[in-house]
Amino acid sequence: LDTLENWVTEIFSEIPNNGLPKPSFGHLTQPFDTPEFHKLYRVVPIRKVHSLTITWALPPQEQYYRVKPLHYISWLVGHEGKGSVLSFLRKKFWALALYGGNGETGFEQNSTYSIFSISVTLTDEGYKHFYEVWCPAACFSCCFPNVWKNESVPFCLQVAHVVFQYVKMLQKRGPDQRQVIWEEIQKIEANEFHYQEQTDPVDYVENLCENMQLFQKEDFLTGDQLLFEYRPEV
Repeated sequence: LDTLENWVTEIFSEIPNNGLPKPSFGHLTQPFDTPEFHKLYRVVPIRKVHSLTITWALPPQEQYYRVKPLHYISWLVGHEGKGSVLSFLRKKFWALALYGGNGETGFEQNSTYSIFSISVTLTDEGYKHFYEVWCPAACFSCCFPNVWKNESVPFCLQVAHVVFQYVKMLQKRGPDQRQVIWEEIQKIEANEFHYQEQTDPVDYVENLCENMQLFQKEDFLTGDQLLFEYRPEV
């Protein structure tokens, strides 16, 4: 370690510090606030695959790296057990896989905005029913009892509508009573951090240099992986 420190000092000590503040583009709000953004785009793929991707443009979230709210939401959306979006879609033979999240760097997260996406890999049957399908009320209320309890259930549904209704349920119920889930995620991420495999040194240094631009100095090593604070208001 001493040898590495000497090398860094020798090579980089003569680089001048101009004392310039970190660039911020936070004043460029709502970069996607255009009529074209609120549309459905159909793209013909090269491979034989059907995929539905729903994308939201959100206010910048990078300052909440100790809370990681988008990571928490992606964990709930990506849940595959009973009562999940994917469980319901698989029962209808409409989907093979579902994942959601935010890359936390670069295009998906910066000082101007954050991007959150949910992508569903559809079956051929799911693609046929992507736009509009018929679903018995009893079936849907069984899969999402917390969404439709004491509420009227629409009979005309689509795959995208199912995803939006699940997100609506998460928003309605809120994180106040879900601290146990956040703590579970926190423990899993901590275990993965402590028992991770050794990475390539060059890649590790590159990652640390990027973290130095994003996090407080005490979080350079852990800011991109660990969850530190439970703040439901965020």
